[in-house]
Amino acid sequence: MIKKPWAGRFKKGTHKVAESFSASIDFDKRLYKEDIEGSIAHAEMLAETGIIDKKEADKIVKGLGSIRKEIESGKFPFKEELEDIHLNIEKRLIEKIGDVGGKIHTARSRNDQVALDMRLYLRGEINEIVTLLKSLSECLTYQAEENIDAMIPLYTHLQRGQPILLSHHLLALYEMLKRDRERYLDCLDRVNVMPLGAGAGAGTTFPIDREHVAKTLDFPKITQNSIDTVSDRDFIVEFVSVSANLMNHMSRISEELVLWSTKEFDFADLGDEFTTGSSIMPQKRNPDMAELIRGKTGRVYGNLMTILTVMKGLPFSYNRDMQEDKEPMFDTVDTVKASLEVLLEMMGNIEFKHGNMKKALNDGFITATDVADYLARKGVPFRQSHEITGKIVSYAEEKGRELLNLHISEYQMFSKEFGDDLFEYITLEGSIESRKSYGGTARENVLAMIAKAKKESEGW
Repeated sequence: MIKKPWAGRFKKGTHKVAESFSASIDFDKRLYKEDIEGSIAHAEMLAETGIIDKKEADKIVKGLGSIRKEIESGKFPFKEELEDIHLNIEKRLIEKIGDVGGKIHTARSRNDQVALDMRLYLRGEINEIVTLLKSLSECLTYQAEENIDAMIPLYTHLQRGQPILLSHHLLALYEMLKRDRERYLDCLDRVNVMPLGAGAGAGTTFPIDREHVAKTLDFPKITQNSIDTVSDRDFIVEFVSVSANLMNHMSRISEELVLWSTKEFDFADLGDEFTTGSSIMPQKRNPDMAELIRGKTGRVYGNLMTILTVMKGLPFSYNRDMQEDKEPMFDTVDTVKASLEVLLEMMGNIEFKHGNMKKALNDGFITATDVADYLARKGVPFRQSHEITGKIVSYAEEKGRELLNLHISEYQMFSKEFGDDLFEYITLEGSIESRKSYGGTARENVLAMIAKAKKESEGW
């Protein structure tokens, strides 16, 4: 039986069932880089402040470097009975360099040590997610520019409403992702705070230099209250919350791709690389990757509920319940990054079917709003112009004709305000180009939005 670091007070060893139940090494071993990085910074600070001898610190640092190589080469002897990555590394350090290895835990607790590891880990992962968001946003901007003249119906209630540029729709997705990026960077500000030095929750009696550790590990701030430091998992809750919102956005984008790739819409081809076949229907090409992103969104929502529930009602300061924070955090990171990578490749390889999109605009009285707007510009109160246009639509429907196919004399049956210039506004191109209000779908607006998005991307 391996002796526990805290075994001095105990007469009996941990029961095998309890040992297995409480172990976290199977999942928290992925924190090994952060644990070693934090331990090296801690050892250097202990030497700098004279708490341990510099030669001892050098020996510790060298031993930790050797352990990192063992882990990365797959030769490290992980032991479940040592519970977690922290104790596994510390025990191995003592085996390699002797009792001096035990000095690494001077002036720290696993409570502040794990808080440091998770903050270091999340800091790196958030930066990777932001980089992926940048790539996906640039992909959308590229597709908007490449498809600048393509037209598509704007849907409300999943019914055709008005003609818009496909580019305008793609830039709507860009705006969603831009907000996600801003939320991650805002979250990063609270993740990027150095917790080491809080000890078990009351601080330490040793003359440590927390600013030295913060500088070594590139933390701009240190935590202010030792109790809050070891109690706090807000930064994980916030990260998973921001990620849940991003997954919501990716799920909605995926739903568009699923709809657009159906034969009913037939607006886009996702390609063989991102679709799969049916086990029984040979003709099928299913948008499984987009569907999986929709499905995986539920995982991240579940992770958010998990971490919120774990933290609900916990007394200050540290409680072992908080061990359950890591799996939802890790799963969220993995799910978000995988989903972003797949969506990025799908959007980069999608083929938009301009002809089918335009064909969908050629029936359904899609420029009816422009007819109403025309009358309103002539001084007819909009509610009256709306009613008049509704009657015109009903008339055209009975005749089996579209609005452009009606003669001006037929329009004048409903209002004498109609003139020949009406037809300039109710073509697809005229409808789109008339929407020059800031943020509208007019081509000149969309080109300006693309230029702005490119400039924003340079600053990411």
